[in-house]
Amino acid sequence: MYGRGNQTGFGPPVTPNIIKNLIIANGVVFIAQYLSNGLVSQWAVVSPASVWLNFELWRPFTYMWLHSVNSPFHILFNMFTLWMFGSQMALHWGEQRFIRYYLICGVGAGVLIATVPFIPFIIGIGGDARELTIPTLGASGAVMGCLLAYSLTWPNRTIQLIFPPIPIKAIWLIPFIFFMEFSSGQRGVSHVGHLGGVLVGWLYLLREGRTPGVPTLQTLKLKWRRYQMRQKLRAVHEEERRDRKRKDDDHTYH
Repeated sequence: MYGRGNQTGFGPPVTPNIIKNLIIANGVVFIAQYLSNGLVSQWAVVSPASVWLNFELWRPFTYMWLHSVNSPFHILFNMFTLWMFGSQMALHWGEQRFIRYYLICGVGAGVLIATVPFIPFIIGIGGDARELTIPTLGASGAVMGCLLAYSLTWPNRTIQLIFPPIPIKAIWLIPFIFFMEFSSGQRGVSHVGHLGGVLVGWLYLLREGRTPGVPTLQTLKLKWRRYQMRQKLRAVHEEERRDRKRKDDDHTYH
């Protein structure tokens, strides 16, 4: 649920055609995966070895239309999030701008999924060769990009989460998701894919220059310096409080 001023609602007021088409496309591919007994997934998932060793360069695009047939919650959660947040972005931006952003976030995340495991080998510090063959699939990178755009466009909107059942400002939605993701230790989650979708989305919005709330490197550095200053002031105040307490304890009363 989301809040806007005194208004609350569940989901978007209208579902744009582009969102309907994306959900239908993902659903059709999911059925094809199930009926093909894994044949579709074999040539469409993304893995570092398949992309950069076998030069199957279509995979950073095709992987984002696939979902795990062993867990319907994978596609249900992604499509629910796309409908909930992507619909409002498509209504606000227009369908062409939205689908361009959605595809760039998804493909960009796929490229990072295929590239990041090679970095230890490139810089000469070794690495786990098994990670080069791990397959990744799902629309999560593109969906995380949608969440980022939403949180930066309407940062002060209040979102009522289902689990845990707490309200949260939209600007804190991405940090909260990553906190829950990393703290839970859930296996089978592509952290690179999720982070990649956010990173690519941020770079795209920054370069596009049409979303005023997008933080730049300069603003992030300034906020970090302000945070450090607040921490130093808090430490000084805490030390002063302890000094006053010690002086009070040293007093002798008659």
